[in-house]
Amino acid sequence: MLSLFDTINQGRIYTIAEMSANHAGKLENALKIVHAAKEAGASCLKIQTYTADTLTIDCKSDCFMVHGGLWDGKSLYELYKEAYTPWEWQPRIKAECEKVGLDFLSTPFDRTAVDFLEEMDCEAYKIASFEIVDLPLIEYTASKGKPMILSCGMASEEEIADAVEACRRKGNHDIVLLKCCSEYPADPVYMNLSTIRDMEKRFHVVIGLSDHSMGYLADVTAVAQGARVIEKHFCLSRDIEDADSAFSMEPKEFGEMVKSVNEAALMLGSISYGPTEGEQEEYKSRRSLFVVKAMKKDEIFTGENVRSIRPGGGLPPKELPR
Repeated sequence: MLSLFDTINQGRIYTIAEMSANHAGKLENALKIVHAAKEAGASCLKIQTYTADTLTIDCKSDCFMVHGGLWDGKSLYELYKEAYTPWEWQPRIKAECEKVGLDFLSTPFDRTAVDFLEEMDCEAYKIASFEIVDLPLIEYTASKGKPMILSCGMASEEEIADAVEACRRKGNHDIVLLKCCSEYPADPVYMNLSTIRDMEKRFHVVIGLSDHSMGYLADVTAVAQGARVIEKHFCLSRDIEDADSAFSMEPKEFGEMVKSVNEAALMLGSISYGPTEGEQEEYKSRRSLFVVKAMKKDEIFTGENVRSIRPGGGLPPKELPR
């Protein structure tokens, strides 16, 4: 059973390892990624369910070509054909996740993908940033009654609101929104993680981060801003070259990220004043008032014979004669 909301309700961070193209065209790698993600502490493994033909058409007109970045010079069709996860692998990947105790979810890119994933009994769906404007797809996916995780890269406030409303129109209120910068890798200057708290106030749903930046500083910062879900691309090694490896996390890095974001969540705690349970012993070492000179009966306490010093236990320093 999907642990998404249980994990969040327990105060921990739900971490998603995005496989994407990092299997490099080999089922063996995909299954190794499942085990590596589990060992690194991931809550969930995510894949993508599409083919080049369900995403685009085989055309090399300028608007179908990638200009700049990691995939410069490729057509969209070529990129997606190289990066996709064969559908016949996907039940095997899900079964391997179940075997090791890892949640599984996928991103469908059209209705046929949703139907395929329904046959697999997929327990949650992720909508990619580029599809957040495809309201018919969102409605159809949301109609299945599974939790909906929506990435919000490039999306305006209105577009996010439309996507959330599309889910709710279908009676689906189990929604998570992920702040995202759809740049690969993402430039820290464009992360704008302060938006996370604003998203929570505006949309009244769980907020997280789909992070394409290098390292995990953004993830810790996002948790400090209120994020409860973190998604990162995950690979066995960046030396295994594929469409996504250059900006993906290796297992050791992912494990460090999981530890750090959960420590950050723990450190946030709750609004609290006064000594904590852990401070009780040190509380005794606070300053208090002590008579530091021999005094005669009826002698007046003054700043000469009474001092504020450590340890505590006496009158508070505010009672010191002035």
